[in-house]
Amino acid sequence: MKIVEKAREKGLSLIAVTDHNTAQNAGAVIAAAKGSDLRVLPGMEVTTAEEVHVVALFETLESAAALQHVVFDNLTPGKKNDENLFGMQVIANEFDEVVGFNERLLIGATTLDLGEVVDAIHRFGGLAVAAHIDREGFSVIGQLGFIPDGLDFDALEISKGLSLAQGRARFEEYERFPFITSSDAHKLDEIGTVSTRFRAAGPEMDEIRLALSGERGREIIIDTGGC
Repeated sequence: MKIVEKAREKGLSLIAVTDHNTAQNAGAVIAAAKGSDLRVLPGMEVTTAEEVHVVALFETLESAAALQHVVFDNLTPGKKNDENLFGMQVIANEFDEVVGFNERLLIGATTLDLGEVVDAIHRFGGLAVAAHIDREGFSVIGQLGFIPDGLDFDALEISKGLSLAQGRARFEEYERFPFITSSDAHKLDEIGTVSTRFRAAGPEMDEIRLALSGERGREIIIDTGGC
């Protein structure tokens, strides 16, 4: 699969597959990476009722599928994808072959509010990350103007427009949260354009949890030299 080839070419150890409101392609990427040195986490980027994007990351496909079931049940009823407007929503296998299409309107919002989405992610053992908080569109700060107290995000994501150090400085009022960054790649050439570096024993979910919380010598490595 081309995604795996590009990630390995960029020297990445860990990637996540987080399509909008579905995890249906995560298994194919995991299968394509089998036997390689690349670890693939299944997940999705859920759109809440407030039109906030929340990235969900899981250890297993079963956990991602459990959240997917909840998300599918809470997409706008009766709305189908318009391929002329939004393109085809392809389901592929590990050989980049098309095996089906999702006809749901995945680009739309769910009826789940922000708290319900975060709670569902945690209920199925996942990490809940507030996506691209420095963007005006589809971010918790862009949509609400702030991060509500009691909202239990595991991390805040900064888009590739800022370094992690710049992000932490810009949003210093949220220093209680770990900050990460990612390429948010929608095209092959965007994979690995930015990434988060962790000091950890390996690219496993448990190690990422420890690094996010700064426990047992694990941590997020932040370049303080700027972009």
